[in-house]
Amino acid sequence: MSHDQAGFNTRLVHAGIPKDAYGSVVTPIYQTSTFAFRNAQEGADRFAGAADGYIYTRIGNPTTVALEENVASLENGFGATAMASGMGAVTTIYLALLSSGDHMVSTDSVYGPSRGLMEKHMSRFGVESTYVDTSDLANLRAALRPNTKLIYIESPSNPAMSVTDIAAAAEIAHAHGALLVVDNTFASPHLQKPLDLGADLVLHSVTKFINGHADIVGGVVVSKTEALHKQIRAMLVNIGANMDPHQAWLVSRGLKTLALRVERAEENTRKVAPWLEAHPKVAWVRYIGLPSHPQHELCKRQMTGFGSMISFELKGGMEAGRIAMDHVKLAGLAVSLGGVETLVSHPASMTHASMGREARLAAGITDGLVRLSVGIEDVEDIIADLDQALAQIP
Repeated sequence: MSHDQAGFNTRLVHAGIPKDAYGSVVTPIYQTSTFAFRNAQEGADRFAGAADGYIYTRIGNPTTVALEENVASLENGFGATAMASGMGAVTTIYLALLSSGDHMVSTDSVYGPSRGLMEKHMSRFGVESTYVDTSDLANLRAALRPNTKLIYIESPSNPAMSVTDIAAAAEIAHAHGALLVVDNTFASPHLQKPLDLGADLVLHSVTKFINGHADIVGGVVVSKTEALHKQIRAMLVNIGANMDPHQAWLVSRGLKTLALRVERAEENTRKVAPWLEAHPKVAWVRYIGLPSHPQHELCKRQMTGFGSMISFELKGGMEAGRIAMDHVKLAGLAVSLGGVETLVSHPASMTHASMGREARLAAGITDGLVRLSVGIEDVEDIIADLDQALAQIP
């Protein structure tokens, strides 16, 4: 059976693993910076692309390539390129696909540093951008300009939990001659496959669900076509944002249990979200698995599950949120997500602090919004921790 024909869990375990001379069951860590040639001609052929083989770890490494082939298989893409961080992936996409005079349309509640990089730095080189609520496709259409080359969406978005119709966004992008990029970090390839819905590129901060153990930082970009894959790879090689082999080995190890972790965390979240929604001190809850979420039906169509990310606001606003976060004991107060542990954070003062308040509010990121990444602990313990923390609010 080829990996392309195998089921998702089988691919998680087996896709991308090369067969070495020793019969290694898992890909070894090729902890080397450079690879020797048997003779000068072989070296020339490898540099020219006329012969297979490795040259230098910035250009490629067997451990990293094994991870890339695995993720590409999971996302049904032509190829993947692993990066040193999620922001390395975002930067590589911007630099590879946008030139001076080009315009990008993006989700208004996109990850703060992704927006900050564009507005504060790419703008210095003549790249323009517009941020709208892409869950409303009319906003997306209205934001297009003659020079729009890229539509960059996050779905579900961080941390507003808004959801964009990916297939419809792809149609809009392609009719305009633009590319569609989807940040699939919140969903993971287990719950959503944007390339199958028409997207051109998918990116992940593998720090989150793909690795799942809060012990590495990394990113990956999966391309739908060979041409895009070569474009992304060439830019990565030039800027040197490559993932190192030890990082790649850890991510590959974590990736094998992706489905198990995501399913267990979602099982917990399906109990935590309605509990929060019914709590007298909670003003509102945004979880895509709740019927109260405005894009709940869309999620049922384009995703295979609802994940484990919740945003909610307490009736006491920012001060109530601060009190609750200061009193959690089981949950960690930290900005990451998607690990085996439950984490809570305050986007307005943490991940999205670089955004102006007016822009934050327009994107649905209110001062009192709390983001909760539900882990795989016993759900009774998660709820008990939240209960005692909320009890501290006057």
